Amino acid sequence: MSRFLLDTGTAQDFINHRNGVLERAIEEQYKGHRIGICVPVLGELWSGVEGSLTRERNLRLLRAALTKLVVWPYDNAAAEIFGRLFIQLRRIGRPMQQIDVQAAAIAFALGDTTVVTVDSDLFDIPDLQVENWSA
Repeated sequence: MSRFLLDTGTAQDFINHRNGVLERAIEEQYKGHRIGICVPVLGELWSGVEGSLTRERNLRLLRAALTKLVVWPYDNAAAEIFGRLFIQLRRIGRPMQQIDVQAAAIAFALGDTTVVTVDSDLFDIPDLQVENWSA
């Protein structure tokens, strides 16, 4: 079993049934893989709901999507990896948004996890498994 961690943009595509992400997620779940998001991504999704002009609609969509997704924590192991990764990226001249680095750290801490994104930053993280599911 593998895990696929959706980043914020990809999770929004999943929630809103855009770009083939929901269909790909269903396909991977059918194969026995787990699909989810991490707590930092969940925070970004909640901020999107709260800042939306269609808050109630987006609230319903997010809550419905959360019944189909695993939410992986940002725990001590991920925090330790985050610290190393954040400094490693800074040293090679490739600083990134902290949420992206946190998602990568959670993926590393979980093991056998691929981050699903369209964000080119995440493709630059050494040894991180990354895929783009957008059709």
